[in-house]
Amino acid sequence: MKIVFMGTPEFAVPSLKVLVENGFEVVGVITAPDKPQGRGKKLKGSAVKEYAETQGLNVLQPTNLKSKEFQEELRGLQADLQIVVAFRMLPETVWNMPSLGTFNLHGSLLPQYRGAAPINWAVINGEKETGVTTFFLKHEIDTGSILFQEREQILAEDNVGTLYERLMYKGAGLVLKTVKAIESNNYELSPQVDDGDLKSAPKIHKETCEIDWTQPSKQIVNFVRGLSPYPAAWTTINGKKYKIYKVTLADNSGLAPGEPKIEDLKILMMGTGDGCVRIEEMQPEGKKRMKTEDFLRGNTL
Repeated sequence: MKIVFMGTPEFAVPSLKVLVENGFEVVGVITAPDKPQGRGKKLKGSAVKEYAETQGLNVLQPTNLKSKEFQEELRGLQADLQIVVAFRMLPETVWNMPSLGTFNLHGSLLPQYRGAAPINWAVINGEKETGVTTFFLKHEIDTGSILFQEREQILAEDNVGTLYERLMYKGAGLVLKTVKAIESNNYELSPQVDDGDLKSAPKIHKETCEIDWTQPSKQIVNFVRGLSPYPAAWTTINGKKYKIYKVTLADNSGLAPGEPKIEDLKILMMGTGDGCVRIEEMQPEGKKRMKTEDFLRGNTL
């Protein structure tokens, strides 16, 4: 069975790695073009490209998935199956190409949290459970028939980074299970049922990440968890911008939403819609991430 793998970030690497290590024939790896990174703006390949090249795999980096040249090159690989993990939307001419179809790994229990940022939004919304899903692609995004799912508990101490790490490896195991099932034609498809109570997971933008201090404290805690460590929630205090990586519930009251209060020269409280929270980790503009008490030792707000 010839496989084409499509993915870009670190999240996709274990899924590709598990295919290679289990002897599957990966005839092509499709990933994003190199991007300028760092102060020198040197071109750097994606995490998937870097791993693929260590394995001597054939890497394609199309800028336009609809171009005839790319699609002819893809067709020439004669793949039986395509696998998508954290990649772009595919045109139908691409996902409909292989005889066994194209399946996607998604970081939620579909049909919940369709969209670009399912792991973030599950944490932001205070969910206790999420998971990973494999499903065959069709026209509407994240709506195809489900192959397999596995559940994962969201712990109170989780942020998006720790949950992302667990789902990345759980997802790789599910990709392997799915490929083996397709290879042996031993699977049943389950249509996604839309009961009208679905939560979405739209792409997160910089403005999405600003903390709304009028919200309840618990919601703010979950909001910060769901954006930490990346892309990170942020706020402005006395005209200065800070990224906020961790907040905890606090008992103090009497502060207006967004009003800061320093206690004992090492504790920073912020007023919320129903009380206040304690900021535990932060990053001032132009400086590194640090514990709040370390910041307060040598700085003022």
